[in-house]
Amino acid sequence: MKVHVLLKGYNFLFFGLLAVFIPFLPVYLGEQGLSTSEIGIIVGTGGFVTLIAQPLWGFVSDKTKTIRKVMLLLVGLTAISGYFLFNFDNFVLLIIFALLVYFFLMPLDPLTESLNFTVSEMARISYGSIRTYGALGYAILSLIAGFTMDYFGVSSLSILFVLLGLLSFGIVWFMPDVQASPKPVTIKGLKQVLRNKEMPLFLALVFISSVPARMNDTFLGIHIKALGGDTSLVGIAFFLAGGSEIIIFALSFWWLRKGKELEIITIATFFYFLRFFISGYVTNPVTLTVLQVLQMLTFPIFYTAAIQYLYNIMPKEWRATGQTVLALLFFGLSSIIASYAGGFLYKEFGGQSFYFIISAMSFIGVLFGILLTIRKHKING
Repeated sequence: MKVHVLLKGYNFLFFGLLAVFIPFLPVYLGEQGLSTSEIGIIVGTGGFVTLIAQPLWGFVSDKTKTIRKVMLLLVGLTAISGYFLFNFDNFVLLIIFALLVYFFLMPLDPLTESLNFTVSEMARISYGSIRTYGALGYAILSLIAGFTMDYFGVSSLSILFVLLGLLSFGIVWFMPDVQASPKPVTIKGLKQVLRNKEMPLFLALVFISSVPARMNDTFLGIHIKALGGDTSLVGIAFFLAGGSEIIIFALSFWWLRKGKELEIITIATFFYFLRFFISGYVTNPVTLTVLQVLQMLTFPIFYTAAIQYLYNIMPKEWRATGQTVLALLFFGLSSIIASYAGGFLYKEFGGQSFYFIISAMSFIGVLFGILLTIRKHKING
């Protein structure tokens, strides 16, 4: 079987794992009696773990020049940790196993995206044609996880998580290995990346824009339940969000233009602002659920353009590490601030004010994106 076909199946399952973990961990912790501030502490600490784990495993992948073997190890340990996480209600054990899942699961994201780009270039197909299956997996498993929790209880997530992990392991096992990069890793290459004047500004834009996005991801499920919705509705919300991404990823070959990444990222950030601003006025859980279709104009556009921009400015031998840096900001460092601050804001000011605050944060990202775009055009003449 062709490697890109196997990779599509793996993307479906891996992002299904993310769908069970990221949106439903806060809901699961809430069902165990934890407050929003306590949930924020656990998720935020998970961000610290991600901050360490992603560059660590990215470095291992770059140095050993293998993605497959590293992924096999991480997928297996993720499945084991996740099984125990969703079977305990003790606060200390919840923290331990949640952090273990963060340590093993989250580094798989940049490795997977690096593999997606490498294989898409080798097979001469669009990145979006592979990543579409990830969006599909995220959407479908969000829906399944929500109904599973409602009908079989919260601990049933452990069986679903392990099943996805085992299937992912099986697919990666049969995939031929792909080197993270064909060129040798050099200190000189890393220094060239750090000397790039565009890199710090780009990373700042990603960070500013991703903090409110991560706040929404963490507390959306909790807010839907606070408005009177059930866990199934939470699943439907993330199903609509993930499902709406599919067409955007599938058509990325059409809308993604080289050299226009900053403009595209700024537009996506504007739709983040609009989405969160509208959410602040919504008091009906069903309406808030339907509103998640606006995800199609935010994350898939933002992240795909960001990856392409990063690949344009990074030396080829450091692409896997560069992808790790991007994921580190989007899912690690930003999650720390988003979780700690988000838990405090939600508890102190309530859901409505929470969404108005994160919409204002997104608007700051829009303004910064506009400034970077103007700067780019001035430099290019």
